[in-house]
Amino acid sequence: MAFRPLHDRIVVKRLEGEEKTKGGIIIPDTAKEKPQEGKVVSVGPGARDESGKLVPLDVKAGDRVLFGKWSGTEVKIDGDDLLIMKESDVMGVVA
Repeated sequence: MAFRPLHDRIVVKRLEGEEKTKGGIIIPDTAKEKPQEGKVVSVGPGARDESGKLVPLDVKAGDRVLFGKWSGTEVKIDGDDLLIMKESDVMGVVA
């Protein structure tokens, strides 16, 4: 990818949502909610603290993360739908 996020921003690719419910009902595309889980594609170098020291990010490329429903900015890069968000928008890393 020819995109590198700055500061404490990360680039996330949403994981595909479920096609059916646990009971076997198929969910049409118009009724699906966007998944709140994704895979980190790229991370910035980190934020700076008050003294100017670089504070590295806790997440790294390849991590599966959970984020808020309205977090990030949707962009299309090289034909992929991606989200750019701050690390603080991430709720946690899925092990």
